[in-house]
Amino acid sequence: MIIGGFAAQAQAQSNVTIYGIADAGIVAERGGAAGNVTKVTSGVGSASRLGFKGVEDLGNGLSALFTIESGVKIDTGDQDTAGVFAQRQAFVGLKSKEAGQITLGRQYTMLYNALSQVADPFGAGYAGSAKNLFPTGGVNTRLSNAIVYNSPVFEGFSVDALYGMGEQAGDTTAGRQFGLGVNYSNGPLNVRLVHNNKNNDVAAVGVTPAVRKDLAKNTLLAANYDFGVAKAYFGYERDKGAGSAPLPVANAFGYAVAPKSSADSDEWLLGVGVPMGGGTLVASFIKKNDKQNDQDANQYAIGYLYALSKRTTLYTAIAKIKNKNGAGYTVGNNTEPGSGDKAFDLGIRHAF
Repeated sequence: MIIGGFAAQAQAQSNVTIYGIADAGIVAERGGAAGNVTKVTSGVGSASRLGFKGVEDLGNGLSALFTIESGVKIDTGDQDTAGVFAQRQAFVGLKSKEAGQITLGRQYTMLYNALSQVADPFGAGYAGSAKNLFPTGGVNTRLSNAIVYNSPVFEGFSVDALYGMGEQAGDTTAGRQFGLGVNYSNGPLNVRLVHNNKNNDVAAVGVTPAVRKDLAKNTLLAANYDFGVAKAYFGYERDKGAGSAPLPVANAFGYAVAPKSSADSDEWLLGVGVPMGGGTLVASFIKKNDKQNDQDANQYAIGYLYALSKRTTLYTAIAKIKNKNGAGYTVGNNTEPGSGDKAFDLGIRHAF
């Protein structure tokens, strides 16, 4: 829904759009320490949300913009994060046709955007989500106190840059984060190369000394190509440093020795999307290579998305993870990390 208005003094046209996603499905999880789990849950394919965004034309190719977006749980009606209204996105900025766009606030990282928008045929959702093995937790997905720049597109190329303030008193580097992305899009080909760098230091507080830690560095190459009869997907990510690959679930399988997060790992993804029967068949294979602990894992996934309209989609997906040497990765979906090594989804997604 669009609410339009005209500001006579500024001679500027502005509008506000109310938008959102309502997504709920039946999820069956198997293989975890807690046993079989079957539930109705929210945000299987895409996190359910309610958002407000606006643009004001300031003239001469310049516009002001904002987004405020809150997550909701369709199965219960609760907020995604209790007591926090706009935990998904909250930013304001300026956009110039010639100079690009700059925004300030809580925003997605280009690492997550490249994985979900380019590399993963499941779009980081459903049982086949690449988030099950690619590290996207916490600040690898969204970052508060961030400044983001998006350049104009020139001959198919564009650049994105992110800088996140650590905002720890007495230390200008502790907790800060930066990202850089180079993008190319031309016809059927889309490619993104992105780097994310997180400072894990903790500033001194009173008599408690500062804690110095390794940098967490993630570099991702994402690509897809549309052949018409099928769309091919590829992703490769390199993770280095403490905190570069946090585990989605601490010890989902109840091992006597809990799995360890790796400070040296990489992931490969090969995927495909095939138009079929009025919908799209999607499938992917992901390999996790833990170079530090040798706790590797493979994921196999297949799903079918059937569009009833431009806004409403029925979906089903199934995925299996094979953990090795005490690894503890789980099959989740867009909003939940999952409880076991197998999962099946059946649901509906409506965008408005």
